[in-house]
Amino acid sequence: MDAVYRLVPFAVLLALSLVWPEANAAAPQAHGVLVNFGKKDIAGVVTSSQGAEAGVWVIAETTELPAKFVRIVVTDDQGRYLIPDLPPANYHVFVRGYGLLDSMQQPAKPGRQLDIKTDVAPDKRAAAKVYPAAWWLSMLTLPSDQAFQKKFTMDVKECFDCHQLGSRTTRELGTVSSAGATATLDAWDRRTKIGPSGPSMGGFFQAIGPQRALFADWTDRIMKGEAPRQTPPRPAGVERNLVITEWDWGTPKDGRSDNAASDTRNSGVNANGLVFGASEMTDTISTLDPVRNKSVVIKAPSEAPPLVSGFNASPTASPYFGPDVWQRSADPRSIAIDGKGRVWVAIRNRENQKQPAFCGPGSSKFGSFYPLRQSNRQLAMYDPKTQVWQHIDTCFSADHNQIGEDNFIYFGIGSAIAWVDISTWDKTHDAEASQGWCPGVIDANGNGKIDRGWTEPDGPIDPARDHRIAFGAYSITISPKDASLWVSGIGRGDRRLVRIEKGSNPPETCRTEFYEPPPNQAIEVNGSGGVDADSHGVIWQNWRASGHFSAFDRAKCKSTKDPQATGQSCPEGWTFYRMNDPTYTNSVFHANESYLTHVDLHDALGLGKDAPMYGSVNTDAIEALNPRTRQFVTLRVPYPMGFFPRSANGRIDDPKAGWKGKALWADFASYAGWHIEGGPGTLPKAVKFQIRPNPLAK
Repeated sequence: MDAVYRLVPFAVLLALSLVWPEANAAAPQAHGVLVNFGKKDIAGVVTSSQGAEAGVWVIAETTELPAKFVRIVVTDDQGRYLIPDLPPANYHVFVRGYGLLDSMQQPAKPGRQLDIKTDVAPDKRAAAKVYPAAWWLSMLTLPSDQAFQKKFTMDVKECFDCHQLGSRTTRELGTVSSAGATATLDAWDRRTKIGPSGPSMGGFFQAIGPQRALFADWTDRIMKGEAPRQTPPRPAGVERNLVITEWDWGTPKDGRSDNAASDTRNSGVNANGLVFGASEMTDTISTLDPVRNKSVVIKAPSEAPPLVSGFNASPTASPYFGPDVWQRSADPRSIAIDGKGRVWVAIRNRENQKQPAFCGPGSSKFGSFYPLRQSNRQLAMYDPKTQVWQHIDTCFSADHNQIGEDNFIYFGIGSAIAWVDISTWDKTHDAEASQGWCPGVIDANGNGKIDRGWTEPDGPIDPARDHRIAFGAYSITISPKDASLWVSGIGRGDRRLVRIEKGSNPPETCRTEFYEPPPNQAIEVNGSGGVDADSHGVIWQNWRASGHFSAFDRAKCKSTKDPQATGQSCPEGWTFYRMNDPTYTNSVFHANESYLTHVDLHDALGLGKDAPMYGSVNTDAIEALNPRTRQFVTLRVPYPMGFFPRSANGRIDDPKAGWKGKALWADFASYAGWHIEGGPGTLPKAVKFQIRPNPLAK
């Protein structure tokens, strides 16, 4: 039972003890309140010299299970906690909270009371040791020039796409990653050239120019003892109802990407089954069995030659793991689960330029309409039941995706969309017959179809011809309302949200619209990231550079006609939200970045149906917008520091079990897993989020 009982006469307590014998003589008490807990729980009260500590995390971990296991809860307003449903094992328990020092780890077993005393941090520097990276990066002082700040934010965004900035590893410049440096700036120049994306990362850093010295100054001030001025808030309200469970999975060398636990269309698919995650840098798929608390690494097969250059290939040696550690072929990235519980992975299986003939003019109507010259990553399907892989040779480069009600798996590709018809593939195993694609072409001449001979993105609009647009497609979603496809454009300063209807005979019947945020906002909206749709057809989009979260409702549009391709046909469709993240000194811009957007269509998390959210990569959190209050709820992962979320996937294992039968799944998805608290050798984590009715619910 989840109830909290006030002190009552002895006779009543005796009766209660006969009903719940496991709670007898083991119930934590605080301020006249008795908390009932059971044989699988650890409960108690957290106090310091200041009294009961509310809104701090209590962390129980064990290495006695097949995979290292951690469960984290938050104390209520009286400092009480209850860690529910722990697997049988010996645990070490400690407290972490803003304004406190980490408490000593104490041994504990389920069914026991453990009251914990912790110490208040003696100064700001000591308190800040457990602050997420963004609060440290917020110490970076920018010039007051707004144009510079905008450019700087876009430049730094390139770093956030791969890993946190402001974590201990990045702010203290250890000698391992910058050996031989003669000055702090030289150390920054050296350390940014190593790692799985070293050449490209070093190039991004050099592109900042002389203002790279801002990072050197920041590091010097930190090494002299300066601490963040901004303080992260403790969990409050519904955030205190959060239960976080973590399992070790993968390898210490992983460079992670997306994860999947269920079919986004039906969160009951794969109930209690394996959770899957892709690791680009090690050519592997990580699996977690949360029932048996066991993780296994699967090698992703590929016939592609090893990557030797480009964004995701590094010829530089790792200071921790040696040379050639990230040489790979498969480069698995985005991952999805279909209605049969099979796993679809964007994966390399050939050289980029070796396109099938049907990708160009000839037998395929798609290749003739809009030829595709190369594919950096194709598609594969893994069946967990048979453990068999199937490779689908795609003309397009597969990346983030979503499966529609028509059983097509859709992708954003450059300035187009593409798909594989899963049902056709299952019947024929014919790659040509199973795939198709549409470029983003606006019906500028208004004749209701897409005519060949359109004008190109860099050319002027011709009212007699259609017009192709450029949008750097990245994330894609399908509107449950009308099956339209929506794509976020990504790139420096990209502001586009693109809608494409396939029509009855694609590619000729594909119709494109695009929308941009209206100008003259207090903070310009830019840097598009992820996109997802709620059940009403509202499109949610996060903005990596400006820090906004937006909702676009096409139903509010007075007109969708845009013959001049301005993107401004429907300013009334936009609503904007902005999280109160830490900002750089002397700036309104966040020391943070959002990654992908996810909408919880089936209330797997517990905030309500259609709760939109995004990964907040520099604050150790997923930020969810409560659909009832339109207030942000921070799903912070306090331990280990370094939670870098890309994707999130809801799953309902048992619809009759209340909060215990459902969850939101994510993982530590940094390309630099050795930045996680604990350093090189630390394994990434699969993360399960659940929201219970109150902080003491069992």
